[in-house]
Amino acid sequence: MRTRRLHHAIDAATQTLARAGVGSPRADAELLAAHVAGTDRGRLASIEPDPDFVERYERLVSKRAERVPLQHLIGTAAFGPITVQVGPGVFIPRPETESLLEWALAQPLSQHPLIVDLCTGSAALALALWCHRPGARVVAVDDSDDALAYARRNVRDTSVELLRADVTDAGLLSELDGTVELLVANPPYIPAGAKLEPEVAQHDPPHALFGGGDGMAVVDPIVGLAARLLREGGLCAVEHDDTTSDRTVEAFTRAGRFVEVTARHDLTGRPRFVTAVRGG
Repeated sequence: MRTRRLHHAIDAATQTLARAGVGSPRADAELLAAHVAGTDRGRLASIEPDPDFVERYERLVSKRAERVPLQHLIGTAAFGPITVQVGPGVFIPRPETESLLEWALAQPLSQHPLIVDLCTGSAALALALWCHRPGARVVAVDDSDDALAYARRNVRDTSVELLRADVTDAGLLSELDGTVELLVANPPYIPAGAKLEPEVAQHDPPHALFGGGDGMAVVDPIVGLAARLLREGGLCAVEHDDTTSDRTVEAFTRAGRFVEVTARHDLTGRPRFVTAVRGG
């Protein structure tokens, strides 16, 4: 009987979220149910929820219908092979960035590479790379105290190094010049004035979203920083807005230090990040 009540509650939640304009109402309804029940989504069919499940569940569904991000309600976000803690004040890692991660994980690196993750936010990229290559030295940079508070929790019990700094500072990480084997970045790149979903516009920190009028205010300095930090043959991947692929390619080309500059797409086929190799 309780299991039947659970299914009815999930069906009702799905309808509520669909009416609210949530993009994935069934998945969100099931993930919220699993969170309240303290189980995995795949085990919902076999559990008997506590007597107060429905009340607690409906409270979260109501918040999700107000377009509070799912990840804020459950406190975590899945990213590739890992899950990170997130909440108000930190950018929620997106599936689009998993394409950049897949590219990075596929690159042939040395046994103990030096990896730098710029604009790390929750440290999702840095942590995923470290988990794949625990022999690497991974340095993750961000200038938001709120974001770094989550990053510290996420990299606890790892060797990932967190640095509070502005990635546009000219002398950043000068002690690492010419030694970095892989540099990745998911910077603020949305052009000012772009229309965003409520979950993003109302809950992601603007500092992590917007990259000036053309979306390139942070991307351009990162390209220059990569030219200085990377060793010869070092690899770089920078995410960008789906309207600024050509401009990002041009930024790498203008730097004059890169070869094999390549525009790449995310899982939906949209232009999403550019990769390049530090030339000699």
